[in-house]
Amino acid sequence: MIIKNMRISMILMGLLLLFVAACGSGNETSGRGSEEESGGEEKLKIGLTLNNLANPFFVSMSEAAEEYSKELNAEVIVQAADADLAKQTSQIENFITQGVDLILLNAVDSKGIAGAIAQADAAGIPVISVDVGAAGSIEATVTSDNYQAGVLAAEYIIERLDGKGNVVVIDGPPVTAVKDRIAGFEDTIKGTDIKVVAKQNGEGSREKGLKVMESILQANEPGTIDAVFANNDPVAIGAQIAQKQAGRQDEFFIVGVDGSPAVIEAMKKEGSTIAGTSAQHPAKMIKKAMDVGLKVLEGGSVEKEVIKIPVNLITQENMDSYSGW
Repeated sequence: MIIKNMRISMILMGLLLLFVAACGSGNETSGRGSEEESGGEEKLKIGLTLNNLANPFFVSMSEAAEEYSKELNAEVIVQAADADLAKQTSQIENFITQGVDLILLNAVDSKGIAGAIAQADAAGIPVISVDVGAAGSIEATVTSDNYQAGVLAAEYIIERLDGKGNVVVIDGPPVTAVKDRIAGFEDTIKGTDIKVVAKQNGEGSREKGLKVMESILQANEPGTIDAVFANNDPVAIGAQIAQKQAGRQDEFFIVGVDGSPAVIEAMKKEGSTIAGTSAQHPAKMIKKAMDVGLKVLEGGSVEKEVIKIPVNLITQENMDSYSGW
């Protein structure tokens, strides 16, 4: 009986050693590779936190991430921060607790989110910044060329106004994307006779854009505004609503940024005063960010400088050839 028990113990010990050896050999490759080679069911887990999902731009980004994750055999956890820094910080902390392999961050506050990024870095989870930059230990940043977006809008306005006139600038949240757009616009109009007569924060939403434009119209008499540059398309649409309600449709035109389905639809309507938009490509942006993140996980080197996706100006004249999001 004792001999029989010893034989069973030796068999079990042998099986245990084989199991340990198998696990050890799998650890020599990356986590993603070992799972694929061993046929395990676990997938690469990616956490994606977006500013909000009320803006079609972020909806497009979310849908593209979900679609591309299937090709990568990955799982994407999508969260909306609703422009709330505390909420986004909590989301990143939850991603860490859930043991995600990679975090894609669309910061609601480029500086304020640094503390949460530091927590992810301490947990050994790489963070890729998407659409806007962020302070802290970011592996890489993938954005639209937002400075170019402002330049294109300014060049169009300069041409339409023949280099002189009064413009309104509707700013946005404190993130790098918005700052770059405004900088591109303001740098380009320097040296012209175009004057910024009002500049307010539209917070990136249609509702706030409407209220801000109402306030600006009340402060500036009819006939004193020639054009409006809005930091994104929802704000541009809000500005157009305020313009229509005030009966000042013939006074000025509006240029936004995004190239969203909603703004293209608005531009097609008869009498629309939204003349153009610097179009971004959110699906292309998020896929690039995911590719960069995978490269980091596999130990590859990535660009530390911002990876910029070019934009293009869509106007009422060329919008029929625009494929959209």
